[in-house]
Amino acid sequence: MTSFEEAETEETVTCLHMTFYHPCQEEKMMFRCLNFGKREQVRADEMAKFGRDSNICHYNFMDTRVSRIQFSLQFYRKLNSSEYIFELKNLSKRTKLTVNQTELGYLNKIDLPWKCIICFGDYQVLAEVQEGESVDYFETCLHLAEAPILQERSLPSLLQPVPENGISSSIFLSQDKSPTEMDENEPC
Repeated sequence: MTSFEEAETEETVTCLHMTFYHPCQEEKMMFRCLNFGKREQVRADEMAKFGRDSNICHYNFMDTRVSRIQFSLQFYRKLNSSEYIFELKNLSKRTKLTVNQTELGYLNKIDLPWKCIICFGDYQVLAEVQEGESVDYFETCLHLAEAPILQERSLPSLLQPVPENGISSSIFLSQDKSPTEMDENEPC
């Protein structure tokens, strides 16, 4: 047998992809301490903490409006299950945090869905879990969003629907043709 055949099967690693957005990110550079685009390992028995205190938090926001410890993520296995998931706990006494519009106060926690949006203050974070098998550690991979993750809410009445063929009916109305009246008995 070759060494290739004798080698242990490689485990896949659970990876939490997090995409960050703040409306003032270009001017204030609050994400300058985050390593974007690079996978980082976190031991399964450690909590990943996010906040502005670099002595406590591994993931730092350079913004005085962010709490020293804003929130934590804990990787764990559900009881009587082989499923591994993340638990998010709000550790800010000042700021409520939402996960897919579920509001969390101080010390409230929630199991993170496989894909969700985390919001606090003006911060928006898209979290997506890529499943793996490793029980010893997980990975994080951080990304920076160019545009808001949650789009501004527009008034639906102001938007014109676009039909499936992609041609808007407003094109035909703007051809200087006024509507014509037809007799209901007249064939089309």
